[in-house]
Amino acid sequence: MYLTDRPPADRFGPSKLAGARGSRVSVTVLLIGSVSLLTDISSESVAAVLALYLTTVLGLGPLGFGFVDGVYQGVSALVRILGGWAGDRTGRPKRVALAGYGLSAAMKLALIPVAGLAAISAVISLDRIGKGLRTAPRDAMIAAASPPAELGRAFGVHRMLDTVGAVIGPFVAFAILLALPGDFRAVFVVSFAAAILGVALLLLLVPDVRPAGGQRAAPANPSAPRPSSRILRADGFGPVVVATGVLGVLSIGDGFLYLALQHRDGLALKYFPLLYVGTNLAYMALALPLGRIADRVGRVRVFLLGHLALIAAYLCAGGPVGGTAMTLGCLLLLGGYYAATDGQLAALVSGLFDGDQRGTAIATAQTSQALARFTSSLLFGAVWAAAGRTTAILSFALALGATLPLAWRLLRGAETAVR
Repeated sequence: MYLTDRPPADRFGPSKLAGARGSRVSVTVLLIGSVSLLTDISSESVAAVLALYLTTVLGLGPLGFGFVDGVYQGVSALVRILGGWAGDRTGRPKRVALAGYGLSAAMKLALIPVAGLAAISAVISLDRIGKGLRTAPRDAMIAAASPPAELGRAFGVHRMLDTVGAVIGPFVAFAILLALPGDFRAVFVVSFAAAILGVALLLLLVPDVRPAGGQRAAPANPSAPRPSSRILRADGFGPVVVATGVLGVLSIGDGFLYLALQHRDGLALKYFPLLYVGTNLAYMALALPLGRIADRVGRVRVFLLGHLALIAAYLCAGGPVGGTAMTLGCLLLLGGYYAATDGQLAALVSGLFDGDQRGTAIATAQTSQALARFTSSLLFGAVWAAAGRTTAILSFALALGATLPLAWRLLRGAETAVR
């Protein structure tokens, strides 16, 4: 029997995972989390070697790497709103998400034959377009399958499972490069295999829940509002989009921080993927506790607390003092930043909208963030090339700290407008 055949009483699922005092998390959330786990094994095994591949094999400098990292961070913005709106309009977010997961899986295999900067950029762009298509429909499905009062916990559980894959992926890359030094193509093959497993799980087992909640997918909804600037007028939402964009411009890409640590401390190249493992372990450990805290004390507070952790991570990576303690501190703080911000942004936006606009709204906020991070990668790469890595990192830390009071003013009204 397919999971979509479960009776309405099981709407939020029978799983007891992760709930305090016996609270439950939907089976749908756990299945989607398992899809994300497999997908992150795929994507993070590639991400863990991409900076090395681009700088040591292709010979890119900071500015060139900034361009490719910007593509990796921001090109998904081109289709995020389209993916969210398509899921809302058709009433079948699973189909839209499946298209995105499938495209990304195919691009892992396409990495094998390409070599030049233009070809690599094209493949990465298509991979990120797949991510852009799937993210908002997936998050809308999580929100639809979860009690409104427990969205922070639901997204925390999903991000925790997602991050299990993000921990395993770099370990896979490390093991492959340890056994086959310099064989990046072997990493790409294993990445493709993990991605295909994730697509199969989504196709065969994840129920096609409708955006408004429940077990079966809703019929197409031609009245679903088309994406437009009017969505920004919803109570509290416009400031959320502006704040995430401003903060995103000052968020340095992980690859840059890891390259800074590697250059400063002389880390052997074969151990480079383990930096991703450290960050993702911290993220995995903190995602659920911070989700619970956000449900109690407010998502905006936790979201901004995460950016304070990010500033501290910058100081660990960009300061003159190196060594194991500073590196571990940077990884812990970076993982805490993601745990406090990634799922909580989606949870905050989900609470502002009803089902027929939720996917579009999530995608709009994520688009602002993705475009900002594309800009950030280009800007940071240019500053590194012109002034050096230490000056670049510390400048971004100072600017981010100065921006947080503005972000608080923009975001503090969002939670009072939650439906």
